[in-house]
Amino acid sequence: MKSERVAVVVGTRPEIIKLAPVIHSLGGRALVVHTGQHFDDNMSRSFLDQLRLGQPDLHLAIGGETRGAQIGMATQAIEAFLLDAQPAAIVVQGDTNSGVAGALAANSARIPLVHVEAGMRSYDRAMPEEHNRVLIDVLADMCLVPHETNAAALRHEGIAESRIRVTGSTLRDAIDIIMPTPTERTELIAARGVETNRFVLATIHRAENADSDANLGAILRELAAIPLPVVLPLHPRTRGRALEFGLDDELAALQVCEPIGYREFISLASEAALLVSDSGGVQEEACIVKRPVVIVRNSTERPEILGTFAHLVAAGSAIGDKVRELLERLPAVHEQLAALPYPYGDHAAEKVVQAIDELSARA
Repeated sequence: MKSERVAVVVGTRPEIIKLAPVIHSLGGRALVVHTGQHFDDNMSRSFLDQLRLGQPDLHLAIGGETRGAQIGMATQAIEAFLLDAQPAAIVVQGDTNSGVAGALAANSARIPLVHVEAGMRSYDRAMPEEHNRVLIDVLADMCLVPHETNAAALRHEGIAESRIRVTGSTLRDAIDIIMPTPTERTELIAARGVETNRFVLATIHRAENADSDANLGAILRELAAIPLPVVLPLHPRTRGRALEFGLDDELAALQVCEPIGYREFISLASEAALLVSDSGGVQEEACIVKRPVVIVRNSTERPEILGTFAHLVAAGSAIGDKVRELLERLPAVHEQLAALPYPYGDHAAEKVVQAIDELSARA
């Protein structure tokens, strides 16, 4: 009898968040594989708990390894799991090492592969994530894209139309699961000692920033010069690099904290004056909470939100310049963004499951 089970691979904060609604929609059909790419409780366990995902069916421990080791170890383990479970399909998300491992394992085990958040392109080959997402799209039997611009990118690369579906993003579905009430949000930000629209929320973790003494130092100095308190939940890797680079004084000028659970993070994001980040997910979260985000990167895979929700700047003085410009006209910026629709659709999780079932039926 043909299996109805669907393996879903997660390993990082964005994967857990964006695939949670898909896992909920699949219900008892879901087989959750957690690679452990983000391996501490704040980066992983709290997200599983807050999104009501329970214990994974397979839990690995690839965190802390090199990129090649992470992909190799996870590919081997996931392949063995797939050969044993023989699911109808496997789902990966985004551009992570976990996603690449799931894609390679699916290809080896001859299990149909679904790529959620396909077609994202920064066209920046210096980003490991760009290589990851391109490889996954090539291997995927079904590329589920959040926006028509992503579908166009895939067509340009020769991906067959029959393999592309515009589903939108599952992030809004995830936030619907977890978003605290206004009262709860007020209590959460008060516990941080900040007030609505009177602080900045920042995250920095990309290799192009965290691994560069010059970039990380410039970013932290610019954040410290912002005329509002800056809350900085610090990725363990970034904290280690900052201490290695002797940036203790720069950190001391900020409200640095450990990585926080998603309920608190999205509460802070929705109440902040603005966001400063190098995260792909935070760019999209800004579109939901209607706050501007200053993206500290060389490129972005979400060009459709530039000039509205997002503003791309290089590490250095451009950060402070853009932040001050936004703060000077903050009420008008917030009003403008509040009137803009979410650019990545609605009810995406339902559309993702429909696409999975379509693929499974023809496999």
